[in-house]
Amino acid sequence: MALSVNKLVIGLVAVSAVALATMAVSWQRIQQVEAFNAAVLAAKTPQTDRQSVEAKYAVAYWLAKNERYKESTLLFTKLIDQANASQRAAILHNVGNMFFLRAIQLTGGNDNSTRDELEYLLSQAAASYKSALKADNSNWGTRRNYDRVLGLLPEKPTPGVGESDNPGLIMGNIPNGLP
Repeated sequence: MALSVNKLVIGLVAVSAVALATMAVSWQRIQQVEAFNAAVLAAKTPQTDRQSVEAKYAVAYWLAKNERYKESTLLFTKLIDQANASQRAAILHNVGNMFFLRAIQLTGGNDNSTRDELEYLLSQAAASYKSALKADNSNWGTRRNYDRVLGLLPEKPTPGVGESDNPGLIMGNIPNGLP
């Protein structure tokens, strides 16, 4: 009987030591995550998880917020292969937003080069929103932006009909903001 009590005590001590070690590791990870989030909020480089999708996403998002769209788009597109479905949808939503914002910024000119560039930017935004919706169809902001972009794009003329009655890009109904 004494032998089994000793084994039971040793077993319980071992289990409690493993539990304590697990708690210590979990506490350390929680501290790392909080430091990571604080660094991202302060627009500083995090000390941990520098190569994570979240860290790269935060950098790309910061670049987009500061209107450095080309760098942000490149970083976002590099992340797509590493991301899961919901992350991929968020990445593609932001890429679509960048194309949409650049199109909104171009609305002043009426010459053909501006019109072509505007149509290109809107079609890229539409393609990005469509891909985001394929990855995760639950984001209503993506649906709303996709609908708005489709409303701004000129309809494709029917082949063989001749000139279309569609006036092309009408920029009077541009939204004031993006979700």
